[in-house]
Amino acid sequence: MSTHPPLHETVLSWLEHARTLPPTPQAITDVGLATLPHWDVLEDAVAAAAPRDEHPDLYGKVEGDWVPSFSALLGESGLGEATRLIAQGADVPLTEVADSFVAFCTGPAPVPERWLLLNADLPRGTRIQLGQYTLQTFTLDELRQRVPMPALHGLQPRSLDLDLITDAPFLHVPDPGSKVTRRPTWFDFTGLRTEAQHWQALLPLILWDSELLRVDSAFTVARGRRFDLNPQDVPTTIKIYEDPYGREEEVEVREPGNFYVPAKDLKALSAFCTRIYSKIDAVMAGKSHPRRILNRRARRLERAARHLLAAYQRTFTDDAVWEVEADALHLDYVIALEALLISPHDERGGIAHNIRSRASALFLTPERQEQVEDIVQRAYAARSDYVHGDVIKDQKDQEKLERLRTLRLLTQEIILRWLVLTPSDTDDLAPLLDDAAQCTSCRERIDQPLRDFFTSTPPSSRPADITAT
Repeated sequence: MSTHPPLHETVLSWLEHARTLPPTPQAITDVGLATLPHWDVLEDAVAAAAPRDEHPDLYGKVEGDWVPSFSALLGESGLGEATRLIAQGADVPLTEVADSFVAFCTGPAPVPERWLLLNADLPRGTRIQLGQYTLQTFTLDELRQRVPMPALHGLQPRSLDLDLITDAPFLHVPDPGSKVTRRPTWFDFTGLRTEAQHWQALLPLILWDSELLRVDSAFTVARGRRFDLNPQDVPTTIKIYEDPYGREEEVEVREPGNFYVPAKDLKALSAFCTRIYSKIDAVMAGKSHPRRILNRRARRLERAARHLLAAYQRTFTDDAVWEVEADALHLDYVIALEALLISPHDERGGIAHNIRSRASALFLTPERQEQVEDIVQRAYAARSDYVHGDVIKDQKDQEKLERLRTLRLLTQEIILRWLVLTPSDTDDLAPLLDDAAQCTSCRERIDQPLRDFFTSTPPSSRPADITAT
């Protein structure tokens, strides 16, 4: 029961009066409801229970005076929607709605969060902490507790349907500086794209598995205030179910993609992501360090990750890449490789050779090293064709896609191995990779940490060159 009886009673009276309103939605918009005589009574009750000095987010200025904002009290709280549903004859639980409204007005203003919907299928109950980020799947009840009016679930129009994202994986993080807007800002031209802003938490997941992982949508969430869900921002597919009588029913469900983690792998996923995130965090700690090699290393990791994620976001499947994008994606992957493997002491004329040899040095068997050199050489040739305005030659469409996928997987592997091996001190990794072919101890300084990592905290599948040694 509410601790503010006058406000609670006033809301119940407002809801009872809603039964007498016209059922036409156009006649009972939030603007229209705020002109009713009963609105003044509700406004006064809100002002008494939630004064402006304690709840400034509920107020707006009208003709020089601060008054309770009808857009907040009717729109954000869900009271306006509850009022329209009652007017249209829906069976709305009045006491629950009144309780929610009082909690909305008198509770502390929530911290806005960014929620990234991933195209993945993760086990129910997933909850992995990555710094300030949380990778989590939410049950229907957990989602309901985050919307302003849980009692309206199932009664609301399609725009607030939570079933589509029940058990869907979200990566969420507090974002105190964000505005709580009515609509999600997927293409936010005021700053970096969403995946670029949150690359540190996305990268460990991408490095876990060879399947493509992307951000499908981004929502601003203020728990109990706003949940900017729109089904149009959730990729869906039709699934056919058959009842016990053999009748088929088509149901629209979320399309999760191919990034699948079975329940038996959840503990391993958590250990892997936690360890990789800590390595990323250690590298990025050097971003503001006065030692040049540390802050350069941090910038290069960030650059490599952003180009990798940008390529992933533009790759729907490995067999479905826009022709106009396929050549450009080579550039993203090569930039990622260069960012990590170039040394400050390299001469410009030998960069391509150095990238090939250092990339291959990250692998443990001669067979794999030879394959890596060949892949990187072809990637550089494709990259040169693209930036010089030529068409990538001697490849049929399917062959081009296969090579692009091979390059994607290699770039993913190289970023992971670079993170495993990169020192936290001021040493540069490049000289160690350069000396690996001639120096046995240097070779072991590469091989042993990789064996240890892939034995103790492997990704979803252990690389063939690790298994072979």
